[in-house]
Amino acid sequence: MQNYEARMLRVLTYIHDHPAEDLSLDRLAEVAAMSRFHWHRVFRAMTGETCAQAVRRVRLHRAASLLLREDVPVAEVAQRVGYDQLRSFNRAFAAQYGQTPQAFRSQPNCTPSDAVHALYLAPETKTGEKFMYDITVRSAPEQIVIGLPHQGSYHEIGAAFERFFTLCQSRNLWPRLGLPIGLYFDNPAEVAEAELRSMAGAELLGGEVPIEMQRKVLPAGRMAVLTYQGPYAGLSGAYDVLYGQWLPQSGELPADAPCFERYLNNPREVAEADLLTEICLPLLTRVEAADVATPVDAAS
Repeated sequence: MQNYEARMLRVLTYIHDHPAEDLSLDRLAEVAAMSRFHWHRVFRAMTGETCAQAVRRVRLHRAASLLLREDVPVAEVAQRVGYDQLRSFNRAFAAQYGQTPQAFRSQPNCTPSDAVHALYLAPETKTGEKFMYDITVRSAPEQIVIGLPHQGSYHEIGAAFERFFTLCQSRNLWPRLGLPIGLYFDNPAEVAEAELRSMAGAELLGGEVPIEMQRKVLPAGRMAVLTYQGPYAGLSGAYDVLYGQWLPQSGELPADAPCFERYLNNPREVAEADLLTEICLPLLTRVEAADVATPVDAAS
């Protein structure tokens, strides 16, 4: 099993690191050091998707991130993710995201969540539209999260999640795990992109921590939870709403703990527009917030 894990991890890393290169079944079988016929069967059995489906998903996710982060022509984005023909790229992107690359770039926040609690408007898109997000304050129990570290752009943590999911599948860890969770330890506005630290993992419900994985404890406490619906590439707009609008208006203070994301469904099973993510911001208790707000020299 360990040998197959190593092959799978090698191939998934290669796909993420070389999106514009030859990612044919023959090439990936060569990376895996297995015959084309057998590698296709192994890959599908271990991941639940074909090599072609995995390559398309990774390439289009990278394209979505590039469209939102870089002001370059769509044709260049297509080239950088392995599509030589712009028409083929536009067709594949529209099939995955439900709109053309240009339309996606103009409406990065995608679909709003259903409003059931306090609603906050996202900034207007380039087309003048606004979206609304559901933000609630909850009390959460202590959670233990296990996972694999990632350093670099938060937009590229998908490679770490691919490796984590492969280990979970090959070792039958899923019965002991809850929802997938991404932990984000640094502020992108203050830390260079190459130095950003994060972790791709899931809640551990019981049992030992696999030796290759890290263990982090999320303390019990209050947290603000923003429910976002849409492609992962558009999450940055939701963070802007949480930090730029809700937090200043709420009277709350953030705790000295990292934000994390809980992924409520599977991108291999639902359309990009239907992906659900909870952005969780730990908050100080009322007593802690009052202590922070009280000047140290108030008695003088």
